[in-house]
Amino acid sequence: MKNVGTVLLGLIAALLLLSLSAFSVDQREFALVFRLGEIVAVKKDPGLYFKVPLVDNVRYFDRRTLTLNWVEPDRFLTSEKKNVLVDSFVKWRIIDPAKYYVSVKGDELQAERRLSQTVNDGLRAEFGKRTIHEVVSGERSNIMEILRQRADRDSRQMGIQVLDVRLRRVDLPQEVSESVYQRMEAERKRVANELRSKGASEAEKIRADADRQREVIIAKAYSEAQQLKGEGDAKAAEIYSKAYGKNPEFYAFYRSLDAYRNSFKSKSDVLVLEPGSDFFKYMRNSGRATPSK
Repeated sequence: MKNVGTVLLGLIAALLLLSLSAFSVDQREFALVFRLGEIVAVKKDPGLYFKVPLVDNVRYFDRRTLTLNWVEPDRFLTSEKKNVLVDSFVKWRIIDPAKYYVSVKGDELQAERRLSQTVNDGLRAEFGKRTIHEVVSGERSNIMEILRQRADRDSRQMGIQVLDVRLRRVDLPQEVSESVYQRMEAERKRVANELRSKGASEAEKIRADADRQREVIIAKAYSEAQQLKGEGDAKAAEIYSKAYGKNPEFYAFYRSLDAYRNSFKSKSDVLVLEPGSDFFKYMRNSGRATPSK
């Protein structure tokens, strides 16, 4: 029984020693093994490892991609000396846990403070070179890539890799936005009034040109009408002349009949003439076979 108890105690001691000596590393973690406060091993691969019990201790660090967010947007000055509010975030991760521990004592908050300072310095420098239009749309992608490269270069000294720097929103401060919107509105109204004025001027030119063309067309048409009328009158006179030349007496008789018809068209018409007037020439001679002159 004494031997059995000894064996059991030995097993328990062995299990206790094994539990104190073994540790595991998850695929989402790095592990640093410390011996009396000094780093003696870095475990980057997942698996089961061993340490010296009661002498070594292990600290774990997240190897996943982390996000640095700012609580409030920061203000930066552009090259036009105008304030803009920038809301951004940074994606980063630990790539060298030993250097990370030495640089920031493994404190994630301290690492984010240093990373935040680096990114803010880069934003201040890049925004100071550009106008509002450039930082909002023109060179936004270029700015983000420059910031990523600069932050990654500086953060490597802490054992950190910066994967991405993103500008989520770039706005003007509220007090500036209102004045900018007012200026934009005034500018749009000015442009609209200018376009309306130009349109009215062009409309007047078109109307004046149309009126001029109308007058020219009417004058030309009147001229052609008068020419045609003159040609027609000349042709009619020529025809009348030829007809009169063939039988002057008949033509005189026909003209007299036409005059009688027009003079006595109405029963109420009264005509006062001498009986011997030439107007009654063919009435006086109506009994003859051939009218005399």
